[in-house]
Amino acid sequence: MVDLLRVGTIASTHGIRGEVKVYPTTDDIHRFKDLKHCILDTGREQLPLEVEGVKFFKQFAILKFKGYDSINDIEKYRGKDILVTRENAVALEENENFIADLIGLDVVTDEGGHFGVVTDIMQTAANDVYVIQGDDGKEYLFPAIRQCILDVDLKKSQVTVHIMKGLLDL
Repeated sequence: MVDLLRVGTIASTHGIRGEVKVYPTTDDIHRFKDLKHCILDTGREQLPLEVEGVKFFKQFAILKFKGYDSINDIEKYRGKDILVTRENAVALEENENFIADLIGLDVVTDEGGHFGVVTDIMQTAANDVYVIQGDDGKEYLFPAIRQCILDVDLKKSQVTVHIMKGLLDL
């Protein structure tokens, strides 16, 4: 499991006082209200930041970091990721997992055979969709519904699936 989780990406500056527009990569944009500490991944280093203020504008969270008081201080970080430690991450409900923890898990069928590996999770309006690279080299899409994704066992690094009729048809 990864120790740092991405919650957003700095899209642009906001005004001249060091605020940034953050495009959220988290399910709930309002999670930023409770965010006190985060990490800026510059690509070369990871800078710990203290969140001084939070506002919302359209689909963006507007963040102000302590010590970054002008547009000149912050504009160089456009396009960089905002990360949080697991301790600062939102609490998960039962049967919820962080997407980062699912990528790379082995996929086995309910009949016991190895099927492939989870390569991505697509988020759709109806439900998430597991993107699985099959052992045959093909890519398959499995809806994250109870009838299809039977079990996620992070300790075993394994997802158990039921292959529903028509699911493998191209």
